[in-house]
Amino acid sequence: MTTKPKARGRILEAVHETASDLHRLGFIDKRAMRKYDILCMEPIPEYNAERIRALRKNLRVSQTVLAAALNTSVSTVRKWEVGDKKPSGPSLKLLNLIERKGLEAVC
Repeated sequence: MTTKPKARGRILEAVHETASDLHRLGFIDKRAMRKYDILCMEPIPEYNAERIRALRKNLRVSQTVLAAALNTSVSTVRKWEVGDKKPSGPSLKLLNLIERKGLEAVC
């Protein structure tokens, strides 16, 4: 893999580092390495209304633009920002990706 995921703890960090070395040396294939990446990654944090609103404002985009980037409706983004709903599944992962890498990562 090109980027090293941040591990959850010291043990998982050691496991991931060992797996990365084995992958680099050719003992673990790409598919198995992806499984180690997923196992060792930190869980995606919760996104409450304030965090979503702050993310959108930091990006300097409208609810419409954020909804388009997430492939969801404007009313869904509005409900997230009001606190009526919470993002889950793919939307949660995309929000995390946008927060870490910027809007360009999904557009």
